[in-house]
Amino acid sequence: MKNIILTTLNARYSHTSLALRYLYANLKELKENAKILEFVINSSNQTIAEQILEHKPKIVGIAVYIWNATDVAELVQTIKKVSPETIVVLGGPEVSYKPLRVNFDMADYIITGEGEVSFYNLCKDILNGNCKEPRVINSPKVDLENIILPYDDYTDFDIKNRHIYVEMARGCPFECEFCLSSIDTKMRYLSIEVFLEQIDKLWQRGARNFKFIDRTFNIKISYAKAILNYFLEKEEEYFLHFEVIPDNFPEELRELIKKFKAGSLQLEVGIQTLNLDVAKEIHRNLRIDKIKDNLKFLSQETHAHMHIDLIIGLPSETIESFGKNLDLLYTLSTGEIQVGILKKLSGTTLDRHDKVYGMVYSDLPPYDILKNDLISFEQMQEMKRFARFWDIVYNSGNFQKTTALLFENGKVFENFYDLSKWLYRRSESTYKISLDRMAEFLFEYMSAKFDKEKIANIILEDVMKVGGRKIPPFLKKIIPENYDFAQKDVSKANKRQELRKE
Repeated sequence: MKNIILTTLNARYSHTSLALRYLYANLKELKENAKILEFVINSSNQTIAEQILEHKPKIVGIAVYIWNATDVAELVQTIKKVSPETIVVLGGPEVSYKPLRVNFDMADYIITGEGEVSFYNLCKDILNGNCKEPRVINSPKVDLENIILPYDDYTDFDIKNRHIYVEMARGCPFECEFCLSSIDTKMRYLSIEVFLEQIDKLWQRGARNFKFIDRTFNIKISYAKAILNYFLEKEEEYFLHFEVIPDNFPEELRELIKKFKAGSLQLEVGIQTLNLDVAKEIHRNLRIDKIKDNLKFLSQETHAHMHIDLIIGLPSETIESFGKNLDLLYTLSTGEIQVGILKKLSGTTLDRHDKVYGMVYSDLPPYDILKNDLISFEQMQEMKRFARFWDIVYNSGNFQKTTALLFENGKVFENFYDLSKWLYRRSESTYKISLDRMAEFLFEYMSAKFDKEKIANIILEDVMKVGGRKIPPFLKKIIPENYDFAQKDVSKANKRQELRKE
């Protein structure tokens, strides 16, 4: 039995919740009667409720995010119907800002903001039987130097099997209107000595997979250098993920990044748009020349694998403008280009554009845009399918030579837009398309534009570049019998980026 259960539904099994571990670490004398239970979205909510309630908790704290909000609402209903005496406390970004677009009325308490201190105080009052807190508790920002850090509460199982999430700071100095981080523009840092001490403890326990959740890892160069130097001293294999701003890579940082081996460093680069007028509309500062230079450097002089973000549906951004962004990014970088759909999150100031640009969003998570005055609902649906097929075909790394041929005339967006519409007509789906089936679709589509044997050979090179794959049956009918099928093995960790450099 445990008095307090801390839980959430992660997007994937490999993920861990840093927020739950912060709450757990700061429960003080209540910690010995608390337990963390993590689940995965799209699981049976009744089974989750069963596993929570078998501990007979008096309090259940649930972290709520955009990806699990609907599941959490159902989970809360189940818990309260089965065990109405159990106190349910919600926290996290999805309940911290109004309007709440998912019904959480059955929850007993909601903590908005940073809950490390407030959650402990609430639990103590409830367990002591003298709680006088309001249902919605507005929690102030905590002092990072005065709370207990959560890293000792990653289990050995977590370290061996899951991503280890860490943060050296909170806040973001920028004011991009689509992002919740813009609400907290004041940066708060841990002491770099304290932070590296925690990283080293995790390293000594065997952690090798670190994902930094800081929104702007490279904003404070002295901290970035200290962290990169720490890992460069290690001889073992490891994987690091950082979110970076694209225009702040001074020479001293470049020299360090160049030293990382392939497969060890991943950078999530927030571009969103390269249209200066659109960027101005959403309060995003762009230094285009710096961005171009840095992307070129990262692509040509480092082994860093990049995820570069572009958004469809920003206020005043047309499809044609988005297409120009994509065409330009393709020439600047060998990284994956993550095509995202604009979402209106509660707490952001995006709603000020609603009337001006006719912005219409779904009322259900993830609150994605449905249409605006510049992009119709039908076009937006096409663009959502474009994004899905782009991920399957281009970002997967499975068809590098094929897409290079498709884009050889420089019309990246135009050509892939046409392909994506054809793929949807042909497949009537954007999911559960196998590698062999997609290869056959690409052959069918591109055979109308290129020599059949040429495209067959290129698709075969793509499909067979990872050892152990079998030749798709449709290609056996086309490729000459004396074709040399021996292909070099390319490791999964870095195949996407390395192949683009060939």
